[in-house]
Amino acid sequence: MRRMEPSTGAGDYRIIDPWDRAEGAPWPPGVVWLPRVHAWAFALYSRNARGVELCFFDPAAPETPVLTVQLDPFRNRTGRTWHCVIPVADVGDAVVYGYRIDGPSDLPNGHRFDPDKILLDPFAHGVWFPPGYDRNAARTPGSTLGKSPLGVLPPPGERPSPDPDEPRPRHTWDLVVYELHVRGFTMDPASGVAEAHRGTFAGLIEKIPYLRELGITAVELMPVHQADPQEGSYWGYMTLSFFAPNRGYAAGHDPADEFRRMVRAFHHAGIEVWLDVVYNHTSEGDDHGPTHSFRGIDNRSYYLLTPDGQYVNDTGTGNTFRSGHPAGRSLIVQSLGRWADRFGVDGFRFDLASILTRTSDGRIDQEPSLIAEISSLAGERDLRLVAEAWDIAAYQLGRGFPGITWRQWNGKFRDDLRSFVKGDPGMVGALMARVYGSSDLFPDGLPDAYRPWMSVNFVTAHDGFTMWDLVSYDRKHNEANGHGNTDGSDDNRSWNHGFEGDDGAPPEVVALRRRQVRNFAALLLLSNGTPMILAGDEFGQSQHGNNNPYNQDNPTTWLDWARLAAHADLFRFWRRMIAFRKSHPTLARSRYWREDVRWHGASGSVDLGPDSRALAWCLDGRSVCDDDLYVMVNASWQPLDFTIAEPGPWRRVVDTTLASPADIVDPGEELVVDGTGYAVGPRSVVVLLRRAGERPA
Repeated sequence: MRRMEPSTGAGDYRIIDPWDRAEGAPWPPGVVWLPRVHAWAFALYSRNARGVELCFFDPAAPETPVLTVQLDPFRNRTGRTWHCVIPVADVGDAVVYGYRIDGPSDLPNGHRFDPDKILLDPFAHGVWFPPGYDRNAARTPGSTLGKSPLGVLPPPGERPSPDPDEPRPRHTWDLVVYELHVRGFTMDPASGVAEAHRGTFAGLIEKIPYLRELGITAVELMPVHQADPQEGSYWGYMTLSFFAPNRGYAAGHDPADEFRRMVRAFHHAGIEVWLDVVYNHTSEGDDHGPTHSFRGIDNRSYYLLTPDGQYVNDTGTGNTFRSGHPAGRSLIVQSLGRWADRFGVDGFRFDLASILTRTSDGRIDQEPSLIAEISSLAGERDLRLVAEAWDIAAYQLGRGFPGITWRQWNGKFRDDLRSFVKGDPGMVGALMARVYGSSDLFPDGLPDAYRPWMSVNFVTAHDGFTMWDLVSYDRKHNEANGHGNTDGSDDNRSWNHGFEGDDGAPPEVVALRRRQVRNFAALLLLSNGTPMILAGDEFGQSQHGNNNPYNQDNPTTWLDWARLAAHADLFRFWRRMIAFRKSHPTLARSRYWREDVRWHGASGSVDLGPDSRALAWCLDGRSVCDDDLYVMVNASWQPLDFTIAEPGPWRRVVDTTLASPADIVDPGEELVVDGTGYAVGPRSVVVLLRRAGERPA
């Protein structure tokens, strides 16, 4: 008799045939609890393995397996997948498991099998580290019993289905993204988070009121997948397991449950949760790295290799995940589905996403199968997708991620805004393209139309200077990273405004820096597209000039919440500017037509010359039932008299030269501008508003 058993997918069931109970089945991958037969089903892909042994361990004695099961290559293998079913009664006190896999050790052909090593299941839903865990032991041949990370068995009776009644917010024109690091956001005692919750998912729950006050509608969490705790990467981009939440970010003993509660709390607050995911490489690194999982299971299937068996390094981290291979594609899609279905995650930002457009042999595919599969998954589950559309070998900004499903991190927006605000010559045309939604990068296929929301606009992100450092340092100061200040980008387009760093900066320099931060905030939030803010920029967070603090798990990267009081004026400006954007849909259109914007210069037409540093534009709000906006920008060091080229009445909302709270006024307190001109101060942004009911006929 055939039985229906729940699989890892929410609401999805599979058939258990009689032989499955004895031999197992090749799907689903990983391990799943079978309640009717009171057993676990295991499945593992390895094309080149000659033998597979499944080992179960009691955490109290991880040096010796409680049970070992040698899989029969005839009964327990279907094609390239090894599988079995293990009754719960057979494993005793074991709650964790791993594999030993035998196969060729043939480096020129890309095989790195070692039957003595204990290997982590790539599909494990939880990871356990023994007290004797040693990353270095996995670098050399030989046994790693008691020293390797192990998979956690699903608890008997676990039901993966999410609650279908849970609210899931979906924002459109009011979408404002906030990139943060789970640990760094609340580690500082001044964060106000309970000591036991600092640096954890539970700690983020306590800061939700702050994020709501700021006006954030989506948080983008830097990687929360389980990383190697001994690898030394604070950022978390060296993934060990693509299915398990990071145990280091849990205040309690169950990181999966704590993560789920955090997502639920964000949803109840009306905030979406996006994850920064790293499917382009793993923590196993290059040929000198450890063998934890993929390398020992089937190195050639899971990594891109050169013809002589060396790792292709298109990621800068030592290896490149073979996402074009069926095994790699399956893992990525299954991982995304689990985070969406099991945890309720709303979206994903794909690190070095160009890797995902590669074929199984590493070539760029113009119609990549994996991108189509991810797009289909997102369409079925209403997920956000964001691509970092480049890697070391390919730059695909505006390309490679077709359709309306994908957004892209817009590095051109970052670079052009930095150059313009700094006062570089010849940047007026570039500024027009960026605030207009980067029409040169995201065409819609219709004449004079495009989709500006596909552009994720940002000035700063985790990778690079904070915004305060961007206006405080001429050069990077990465000595603490241990690489002789050779790491991190040298193309920062930053300016210290006459004094390097914070300590001892003259008051007039500090005042100009504050104005420049307000200029960046204004231009970011006035630009069509999807705005993204780096956590802490709203109160002048500094990393003391370090633009690549990937290994700094200390106050360098932890948000200094004391700066919130010290820079209360900046926080107010950001908060009011976000609110202004969210109250004006003309700033976040789904499509943009040329007649919706009229460009002007300081007086007359736009000056695109190399000496021009001034621009004005009028956003006509009629097509989206909104007010009209008139923006004047002066990036020069001299005040400029602008002619307001559109008839009034106009009311001033923003003038970044003015002291708080006059720099941005509250709704209803806008001041009518007399006449047809406005003196725009040096290095400043002015925003005027014309109410729809007062628009000239």
